[in-house]
Amino acid sequence: MPIKNAMVLAAGLGTRLRPITDTIPKPLVPIAGKPMIDYVLDAIEAAGIETAAVNVHHFADQMEAYLKDRSRPQIVISDERAALMNSGGGLAKGLKLLDDGPVLVMNADLFWVGEKPDAPSNLERLASFFDPETMDMALLCVRNEDTTGHNGKLDFSLDTQGRLSRYKEGMENPVVYAGAIALHSRLFADAPEDAFNLNIYFDKAIERDRLFGIVLEGHWLTVGTPEAIGEAEEAIRRFQTRA
Repeated sequence: MPIKNAMVLAAGLGTRLRPITDTIPKPLVPIAGKPMIDYVLDAIEAAGIETAAVNVHHFADQMEAYLKDRSRPQIVISDERAALMNSGGGLAKGLKLLDDGPVLVMNADLFWVGEKPDAPSNLERLASFFDPETMDMALLCVRNEDTTGHNGKLDFSLDTQGRLSRYKEGMENPVVYAGAIALHSRLFADAPEDAFNLNIYFDKAIERDRLFGIVLEGHWLTVGTPEAIGEAEEAIRRFQTRA
């Protein structure tokens, strides 16, 4: 079944990017002349997403004003002005604004460059890989050597069948979570109404042997500090030169 809906997690405070985020929400911080969230929205549009729920909290008015004119994908706002819901609570709340079915989930501040133009994109590969009969979630992951701005923390070990487990020192095939998920909305049908971390659902899926992943093709960027902006822009220039 093709995935037509997405949830973009964009409500965070971006505290490590201060003082920039004292006046602008992190997803609107420009990287190489383009707001971070547009890298994400362009990627999900190219993957065939028709409707995307975007949660807002920090400078929510700026986010709504920026997103209101975007028609592809169609944007629906999940309003968290009253209280931040954390990653899991924000996702559970946003999913209620979308039709039931498979969904792509992305963080608004994590993106990548260097995909091959004549091959399926990372999100298209993730959507095709996801099997709701055997998987709770499929995660896009990346090898540490293919990252810029990351702190080096390794999240999972990926086995030969694509199954993920929490990384421990010495495990083979370590990967970093790249901030994109394919899942079926029914997974969150009984989710708590208050704030919670998405890692709870990752661990539940691991316990059931139902957390899977694929490895990103290209180069992954995370911008957590003002200094990381220049590093990300240099990586973008490097991969644009190769294209």
